[in-house]
Amino acid sequence: MRLIVGLGNPGERYEHTRHNAGFDALSMLADQLGVKTAKLKGNSLLMESFVGAEKVLLCKPQTYMNLSGNAVRELMDFYKLTPDHLLVIYDDIDIPQGWLRIRRGGSAGTHNGMRSVIASIDTEDFARVRIGVGANPPGYDLVDWVLSYYNTPEERQIAFDAYHKAADAAEEWVKNGVESAMRKFNTKKPKPAIPDETGENA
Repeated sequence: MRLIVGLGNPGERYEHTRHNAGFDALSMLADQLGVKTAKLKGNSLLMESFVGAEKVLLCKPQTYMNLSGNAVRELMDFYKLTPDHLLVIYDDIDIPQGWLRIRRGGSAGTHNGMRSVIASIDTEDFARVRIGVGANPPGYDLVDWVLSYYNTPEERQIAFDAYHKAADAAEEWVKNGVESAMRKFNTKKPKPAIPDETGENA
């Protein structure tokens, strides 16, 4: 059994904001897996499905972001899951918008939801998919930035594509592990252009 957690804040006020990237990616994964119903279990909105023969739990914590770890710990204890069976999907301001960074472990960085998860399960050693939402522009308060909406159709399309890739990466993690997901779905940095003999970029 695997547990895939999308981080976000419950309630209409926060729907489809940058900080709810984890929720939106999880919803897309649920759609891809044909999940139609969800149930409230403890502090989580929980959906169940299968990827191949592997049972998968899809979780949206209902605790608000800063207490996300309470919901994760609750489910891991109830289902007797170890950290290697956990994947967390969340937004990251330190990555350009639309980029993905998949890792097998690491610190929470500036993300309070991940800080809560790490503190609650007492380890950094679990897989995560970080969805880039970009840094707050100059003069833009960080909290206001992550709780803001995508402003243009272009931004919304970039976000949609990233959520789709994050959902695919989560499926790949279940099927073939985190290393395979990293190889297939981590965004590659563009290579710098090499000037040709005329001094122009090739």
